[in-house]
Amino acid sequence: MSIPVLTGQREEPGARGQSPLRGLRRAAAAIDAKTPAHRDRAIDGLRALALLAVPTGHWLLGGFTLDAGGALHNASPLSSFGFLAPLSWVLQMLGIFFLVGGYASALSYRRAVGRGESTGGWLRGRVARLGRPVLGVTAVWAALIPVLYAAGVPGTSLRTASTLVIQPLWFVGVYTVITALTPWCIRAAERLGAWAALPLIGSVALVDFLRYGPFAASAPSWLSLLNLLPGWMFAYQLGVAWGERKLGRRGAWLLFVGGAALFAALLLAFHYPASMVGVPGEARTNSHPPSLLVLALAAAQSGAAILLRDRIGGLLRRPALWAPVVVINLSAMTILCWHQTALLATAVPGSFLGEIPGLTTGPDSFAWIAARVAWLPVLAALLVLIGRYTRGFEAPWQRTSHARRALAGLLAAGFAAFALGLT
Repeated sequence: MSIPVLTGQREEPGARGQSPLRGLRRAAAAIDAKTPAHRDRAIDGLRALALLAVPTGHWLLGGFTLDAGGALHNASPLSSFGFLAPLSWVLQMLGIFFLVGGYASALSYRRAVGRGESTGGWLRGRVARLGRPVLGVTAVWAALIPVLYAAGVPGTSLRTASTLVIQPLWFVGVYTVITALTPWCIRAAERLGAWAALPLIGSVALVDFLRYGPFAASAPSWLSLLNLLPGWMFAYQLGVAWGERKLGRRGAWLLFVGGAALFAALLLAFHYPASMVGVPGEARTNSHPPSLLVLALAAAQSGAAILLRDRIGGLLRRPALWAPVVVINLSAMTILCWHQTALLATAVPGSFLGEIPGLTTGPDSFAWIAARVAWLPVLAALLVLIGRYTRGFEAPWQRTSHARRALAGLLAAGFAAFALGLT
């Protein structure tokens, strides 16, 4: 679905001088009118909510410190304010994202097969939609790094920046692999229903037992990587079962209550870290790869999402609420790929001015929290501005030559090597 373009249209009588609010209402009404009747607004609303949680979480729970040479280093307010950990429970909504991803992929695959499209053709289309924006942002940053270095930005700041840019992109690779398994997820849901997700959570529980239990001292360091695929595939498989009508309200209640109970038990009895994101200096982390606590939260969130589906869909019948959801969904990969660039667009220039509250000062005081909250509208506006020029990466590169695509690939590979410390 496209966003209606209002500029350049014939003005109606009295349109000149209309208030901005009336213009927004007209735009929202136009978007609502163009929405097909069969569109599942609740699914789009859940996806938009999960998407917005990504930049909000990174902007609120990530900070910087300045060293004596004026270089930026990553820091987290959770190191000083552990009581803020419950905020990460709200902002960690990747479980919801994978849930609706599985739901949408199951329906999309069924429609493609119905049209006679091959599995390979369907998958190539999905991978291209995910890959183009990632290739775009990494290629642009590969070109920016030498320019910024020549302009006097310290190499340490550039390392910090590249780490932040590439940090959200790990998910795209995992999501792509899981998407490729959609036909098998559908078959599993057909046979086992929502119970097809049970072996996935069991696998993560076993790995956690080996790395945190009585055998932790002898567990190899790579063992945690075994949680990467089943950990994120858990909510995706639930979404596929939901899309296949194998998961209803009774199962949703079981997920919600069981997930919440498991979450509480892991925190209180098994002493899992309270934060859902990594905290510098902590020996254990619940993310990258996900621990059992992440899956417990995903189960509870998934159950709640399914139970609230009808209510969410009803609310989004209002044009004023539905229009932002459409815009966010149409810019999904732009938001994911470029939100850290919006933060760096303020922090890197700010580092030349010294300590700026909420930006380049250490996140170790309540004043920093208040200042960072005040920065959020600025960061959001910058993301909108950046997205205006970068959203084209999401569209098919039909006019891009093979040589330019190859150059973009080389730049992206170079940036990845730099960000991962391989160069």
